[in-house]
Amino acid sequence: MKTRLLTPLATAAALLIGTAAHAQETFKVAYIDPLSGPFANVGELMLTHTQYAIEDINAKGGVLKGTKLQLLQFDSKLSAQESQSALQAAIDQGAKAIVTGGSGSSVVTALVQAAARHNQRNPGKEILVLNHSSIDPELTGKACNFWHFQFEANTAMKMKAIANYIKKQPDIKKVYLLNQDYAHGKQWAHYGREMVGLARPDIQFVGEALHPIGRVKDFAPYVAKIKSTQADSVITGNWGQDMTLLLKAAGDAGYNLRYFNHSAGSMPGTVLAVSQAKQGQLTWVAEWHPGQADTPKVDTLVKAYKAKTGKDFLAPRIEMTPRFLAAAINKAQSTDPVKVARALEDLTIDSVVGPVRMRGEDHQLLLPQVVNTIVPVDGKAVKVGWEGTNYGFRTDAAYTGNELAQGTECKMARP
Repeated sequence: MKTRLLTPLATAAALLIGTAAHAQETFKVAYIDPLSGPFANVGELMLTHTQYAIEDINAKGGVLKGTKLQLLQFDSKLSAQESQSALQAAIDQGAKAIVTGGSGSSVVTALVQAAARHNQRNPGKEILVLNHSSIDPELTGKACNFWHFQFEANTAMKMKAIANYIKKQPDIKKVYLLNQDYAHGKQWAHYGREMVGLARPDIQFVGEALHPIGRVKDFAPYVAKIKSTQADSVITGNWGQDMTLLLKAAGDAGYNLRYFNHSAGSMPGTVLAVSQAKQGQLTWVAEWHPGQADTPKVDTLVKAYKAKTGKDFLAPRIEMTPRFLAAAINKAQSTDPVKVARALEDLTIDSVVGPVRMRGEDHQLLLPQVVNTIVPVDGKAVKVGWEGTNYGFRTDAAYTGNELAQGTECKMARP
């Protein structure tokens, strides 16, 4: 049998065809978060951030000099079972990574476990879990998993920032713990009692309660119970409508509480609820807050995002998540999820909030945290109102990711 030699012209043509085929490939990313129900507005906000980043990455050539990211959308319905069905549908449609985090720790944990089982049974068809908002320390602790990456500071890191701030607030004397009845709510209460108690041994914890997530329509009975303890502050992990309805009930009761929270200030409707209550101060912690001074890179992104989407920008970490994925694909020079996961480990990118690193040992992103409080605009500490109100965000303290980093119990099995 004779070997057929290609002419130089034919060789060039073959290379061009191969390059064109490669350029037409897509890397499918599935978004799985609530797009219906009581937290639909939160899910839509997170989706828009994810879409914006992916469209920007694609507009600049995608990854690997031509491969585009394709976003698939699924509604988690705030359910572990529904999310796992969505995960299977995403896998069937060829997704290699999922973006999630706005459905709660129990849902994300179920997704990570389901993804890990799938990956073990289907070598060569693995899928990554990129978690932008679920902050259960177990996800990068005892329950850490090679296929999961956490892009938000975890509960312990956030509470450490809050405790450091409360340490310097002598007027806080009596604290009530009110939280949603699921893993994250219980952890926020646990770390609050532990870390705030350590920072301020003189503080009295005067009561504690858990309530069903997303099902309480009137928080007046809870507010009455808190008021009976004479608490001046509440440590609450509530978010979405559970936070806004709590603020409304306290406002209706004329109860001027201080609230200490992880990220509720970034959720739609929170600032509006504070302004309408005209009572209380909500202090929360995030990698950035609207109106924050001396953040030129975020300011540029905020303007571009608003111009394109018509919506307010609130969370750099969510927009940052697809960018980490793209950087890892380019670093690995591959779309193979195993290689991409290894490339993500200890990857540092120069983000809009400064250099941030994905810690390799447990897949926890180390990013800065800013303690801030929703208060009226005063033209000095707060110059910009939010959500059409005269309330904005006052910077109270800032910490680097390394300052808040915790030790880890992660013992990760690697493929």
